[in-house]
Amino acid sequence: MSYNLTAERLKDVLPIGDSLNASTIRNHLTKVARRQDGELEGKAGHITGSPRLWSELPKPGKPITLGIDGGYLRQWDDKAKNFEVIVGCSISKQETPKKFGYVQSVDDNPRRRIMEVLKSQGMQENQQVVFLSDGADNLRTAQMAMYPESEHVLDWFHVTMRLTVLKQFAKGMIHTDAKTGQLLLELLSSTKWYLWHGNFVKALELVEDCCLEASEPTITYGNVKAFAKKLDEFHTYINNNSPMIPNYGEKWRYSETITTAFVESTVNEVVAKRMVKKQQMQWSPKGAHAMLQTRTATLNGELNQHFERWYPGFPIANDESHDLHEVKLAA
Repeated sequence: MSYNLTAERLKDVLPIGDSLNASTIRNHLTKVARRQDGELEGKAGHITGSPRLWSELPKPGKPITLGIDGGYLRQWDDKAKNFEVIVGCSISKQETPKKFGYVQSVDDNPRRRIMEVLKSQGMQENQQVVFLSDGADNLRTAQMAMYPESEHVLDWFHVTMRLTVLKQFAKGMIHTDAKTGQLLLELLSSTKWYLWHGNFVKALELVEDCCLEASEPTITYGNVKAFAKKLDEFHTYINNNSPMIPNYGEKWRYSETITTAFVESTVNEVVAKRMVKKQQMQWSPKGAHAMLQTRTATLNGELNQHFERWYPGFPIANDESHDLHEVKLAA
């Protein structure tokens, strides 16, 4: 809900005077978020220590899975534009899931934020971590070189989603150029099969064949230029993310995570429907970043812990009053 509505609701349930308004809540929230960010100063954005000593550590637990995805909010000072927020979720067999979020243009070192999330879940230096993302350049850069005992996986859902769009073009071409359209549809189906089994080299060769077929001058299909452009973009996408393409079929048979579906629900939870670009609410990047820090801390059950650490003697909420306590902290 908006800051104005939040102030009204707080006044309904708490003995608060008129001095509490939307600006007060926003300023307090920003102050809390800055203090949260301040605790990351000096933290490392990568694993530290000597690799020679990692083998002497106790046997680590099951791998930690960390998924990252992006969402868009409407920009406050230019309502025709949007800016991206990055949201992620870390899942460990030993600890409860942890959520995080940030605005990349505001956070100058997102790796240390991600590293602290992993450490809060009991990560050891010799423990395997699986990173999943949709392959966007900024997300791939944030993951790489962070952690040596890690595996980077391209989200299968985003791969199939792009292939589905390409197949729709091929089906449309069948109406005007039946032979070529049918050939392209078969090539794209084979491309999906090879990618499912981790053979990105053969998949790239088939996409190149598709590009050649779609560039034939005799084709009368009206959307052939858009089709050719999408094929070229898909080739670049697979080529850039080839190190992140595993044998999806094998992982699926062993019940390993191959999609960022669990992150999609996190995006909906952290960046609520009212906040997204299709709605009327507008944000500044700094304001959205501050909201993300307080929101994820609340979802992780850590906001009251921050206040108890910052202000010794701060009353600890019992289970029954936890929700009301979080409301008071946000105010």
